[in-house]
Amino acid sequence: MASNQIYRASTTAPVNIAVIKYWGKRDGVLNLPTNSSLSVTLAQSDLRTHTTASCSPSFPPGDTLLLNNAPQEISSARPTACLTALRALRAALETADPSLPKLSTLPLRLVSVNNFPTAAGLASSAAGFAALVRAVADLYALPQTPTELSLIARQGSGSACRSLQGGFVAWDRGVREDGMDSVARVVAPRSHWAEMRALILVVSADKKGVSSTTGMQATVKTSALFQTRTNEVVPREMAEMEKAILAKDFEAFGRITMRESNSFHATCLDTEPPIFYLNDVSRAAVRAVEEINARAGRAVAAYTFDAGPNAVVYYMEENGDAVVGVFKALLGGKGGWDGERGAAVSAAKEHALEEKTAKILQEGVSRVILTGIGEGPISVQDHLVDEKGNAIGS
Repeated sequence: MASNQIYRASTTAPVNIAVIKYWGKRDGVLNLPTNSSLSVTLAQSDLRTHTTASCSPSFPPGDTLLLNNAPQEISSARPTACLTALRALRAALETADPSLPKLSTLPLRLVSVNNFPTAAGLASSAAGFAALVRAVADLYALPQTPTELSLIARQGSGSACRSLQGGFVAWDRGVREDGMDSVARVVAPRSHWAEMRALILVVSADKKGVSSTTGMQATVKTSALFQTRTNEVVPREMAEMEKAILAKDFEAFGRITMRESNSFHATCLDTEPPIFYLNDVSRAAVRAVEEINARAGRAVAAYTFDAGPNAVVYYMEENGDAVVGVFKALLGGKGGWDGERGAAVSAAKEHALEEKTAKILQEGVSRVILTGIGEGPISVQDHLVDEKGNAIGS
């Protein structure tokens, strides 16, 4: 192994937005959830993390991570758990084949870029850890499947395990204490229901006031609703959601999605002290979707909110004008309508929303993101570390 050899691998990984929410841990070290969850993987053309993993004998000791051109702490428990597990898998390959370069012993230089706001309720940690795990796995030429790698990504960020695969992805709670059955699995690939779309109303790009980890811990300790949600509500909704996806029944999908979002945020409000991830603009988005559905006489749009105020509205491509056309009539002056997806939607002649709802949305939404269903991580040759080992653009 040449002393100046630079080894590199790069990948992009998607955001996923849960329709059955993960909230609460049964094991904080292994990141084992108290309930199963299910998400929709979004298109990387619109939302992604791009990561390059590199290593070299010429790098100084210690792993480093640069995110959006800013140095990040990488010696904390979560990144360390992921990198330790990945190094162990590479070391096993090197033991089995002594001719392989000893990459597991070399310091890692990781460089990542998000094309969306970090820590603002847009699942940045899920995409980030999925990209990190996939990029390092590619660097190390690991043979593990996405489901097997989900065991590792889960230890960095629980929902990251779902971003290792595309389409509609479940993360099973599992029952084993060692967590080996708490893995991500594909319920249906992107091609099964590729006509589904999502509109994201970006209410705030600011870092959320209460992190997901802190919020979960408080909810588990103090919410009286939490046990009912975990033991009764979520198992029922998981089964119904999988049926709706497999049947491509959007009305059932939409009703479950909205009901589940409300259930999740109800437990946040039931936490002591209460956690307010939604704000007035979020609630206006809920009212707008309800008005759109009432006008259609059925659920043609479905809202959901993760741990943040940004609204994600799912809809079918065929109903784009009826759903997104209303928002375009109201928010057409905001950023995000450029491009093929925005051009494909015709603004309604008038938004016809209740005046107060319209005013709050106009004043509170900063931009929109139009996206669709996407694939899992993609290996790319667009490296963020150059041939000399330097971060590009730093």
